[in-house]
Amino acid sequence: MSPPPLRLLHLEDNPVDHGLLVRALCRAELDAEVTSVDTLAAFQQALATPGVDAVLADYHLAGFSGMEAWTWMQQQGIELPFILVSGAIGEATVADAMVRGVSDYVDKQHLTRLPHVLQRALELHATRRRQAEAAAALAESRQRLLELTEHLQTSIDRERADIAREIHDDIGGALAAVRLDLAWLQRRLTDPEALAHVRSALTMAEQALGASQRIMRNLRPAVLDQGLMAALQWLTRTFAERTGLDVTLHGRLARAALPPRVEMAAYRTVQEALTNVLKHAQARRVRVEVSDLEDHLTIEVADDGRGAAPEALRKERSFGLLGLRERAQSVGGWLDVVTAPGEGMTLILSVPLSEAARRAAEEDASL
Repeated sequence: MSPPPLRLLHLEDNPVDHGLLVRALCRAELDAEVTSVDTLAAFQQALATPGVDAVLADYHLAGFSGMEAWTWMQQQGIELPFILVSGAIGEATVADAMVRGVSDYVDKQHLTRLPHVLQRALELHATRRRQAEAAAALAESRQRLLELTEHLQTSIDRERADIAREIHDDIGGALAAVRLDLAWLQRRLTDPEALAHVRSALTMAEQALGASQRIMRNLRPAVLDQGLMAALQWLTRTFAERTGLDVTLHGRLARAALPPRVEMAAYRTVQEALTNVLKHAQARRVRVEVSDLEDHLTIEVADDGRGAAPEALRKERSFGLLGLRERAQSVGGWLDVVTAPGEGMTLILSVPLSEAARRAAEEDASL
């Protein structure tokens, strides 16, 4: 099937010039239906009905100009090729029109150029429309991916909390009971060989109980129930004791409580940042700054390590940083990284607390 004819709207108050334009299109064997209007009201009414492919407009009309019609189209969000077909209007006027977004200009004395200019404008418009559609589709895909990431992260955190609870209630309770029974046997047995086995079993039970408690803390830090600041104090202290690094925590939180997801995101960010320091930074000191001023939670983790160039950062820690950025986005925040070779590294988490509260309310409503 042959394509439908082009539907062109011609803003022109001179019937003779309109006829010459139509004749020029016919000579070029361009299949087009050209509708002529000579007032701004008629022009606006014609564009109220979809289906127009392009606009051809004189510059000088009775009581207004073609550029006023172009300005109205922009205000209405109507995106169509717009070609000025006018008498000589001067290079400065043409340049101004092109800067303002007009597709092209054709002098009425050279209407033979019009079919080529029109075809080029239509092709450029089609390309831009496809690019805009692709950009919109990509933005929608990214938004859906972010929503999926948020859902998965929420599901993971809940599953971790459930597993931690089961470990505490079942495995932890059973190990505690075994340890009590072994301690009871140790007090009553007199056979040296049996006592040796009981002591060995008691040691293994205590190690298993300690491991289960460590796993529970990694899955869902119970210290978060005491608030974010208390959790960060415990995290930085135990990290310093375990690694021998000089880790200091500074700042305070004015709010008594933050949304649970924000507290978890902040805790995990600091935890991952400290892990990265231990693995990659070769640092001696780490400074953690916490603040919730001006309705923003801000956490900075800075080390005095070897730092990294941007390309090395992408190779070494890309997945870890990507996970932290996605976690920050899941609560409406963002993560910045400041680093350079030999100058240490600073991770900055920023979360607008009003946005985080709104997301938390929406999530609770969807449950």
